[in-house]
Amino acid sequence: MIRSLTGEISHTTDSYVTIVVRGVGYLVGTPVAQSGLATGDNVTLYTHLAVRENALDLYGFTTTGELEIFEMLLSVPKIGPKSALQILAQASPTLLLEAIGKKDAVYLHKMSGIGKKTCENVVVALHDKIEGLAFATDMSAGTAMNEAQTDAIDALVSLGYDLSTARDTVKSLTGDTANDLIKQALKQI
Repeated sequence: MIRSLTGEISHTTDSYVTIVVRGVGYLVGTPVAQSGLATGDNVTLYTHLAVRENALDLYGFTTTGELEIFEMLLSVPKIGPKSALQILAQASPTLLLEAIGKKDAVYLHKMSGIGKKTCENVVVALHDKIEGLAFATDMSAGTAMNEAQTDAIDALVSLGYDLSTARDTVKSLTGDTANDLIKQALKQI
């Protein structure tokens, strides 16, 4: 089994990179936008090899924690490697852990844009599995969003702003009420 690759990225797309290791190019599925990978970067990707009847597909992540979350997502019914990769591209590992820890599928749906049914399946299937994992505690420490922040994000999205832009902007702000956060965000965006 291929568990990690270290090399230079020679090509990127929205969800795949080609990493060249000693002259051999490996096509690896990865959340490119989330991980900030670019052509020319020298990286180590921790990988999962998905074996199918007619293909061997590699999926890679910049941390072992992301890889563990990916593999946990594969244990959820009706979620295969491509779906798990899409989930990680839409929702950061921290957001996933926070929503799963709170058993809040609605929060996960609101914050990530993942479908409601998928969010419910993920939260129910993984809630008991994340407890006690060291990386889960480390990744979710201090990242919980309060009600004012989620309300501000909802308001910005309803005004037509992109969900990820609204989320990133609100996370960087300080304020006690949703109105304060919205005013500050509108000045920054």
